[in-house]
Amino acid sequence: MTEEIIIQLLTDVFYTTLLILLPILGVSLIVGIIISIFQAATSIQEMTLTFVPKIIITAIAIILLLPWMIDKMVSFTINIFNMFNTVIK
Repeated sequence: MTEEIIIQLLTDVFYTTLLILLPILGVSLIVGIIISIFQAATSIQEMTLTFVPKIIITAIAIILLLPWMIDKMVSFTINIFNMFNTVIK
């Protein structure tokens, strides 16, 4: 394995990981900001008010995005298996 192949592989790994996690983290961030604004406006400082909605919305986002995430992971895995021929030669 050459350095270029390793760098390309790690770049693809980090890009794919970021691409898969970014929508889930974005949804969680948006919900957290909305709940923080609500807490600041109403002066409610209950910890479960931030935790439970973020968990529920994040779980819903994962369920809705699961087919897309699986598609990205399968295409990445196929690319890795296709690289075996170039690495072995």
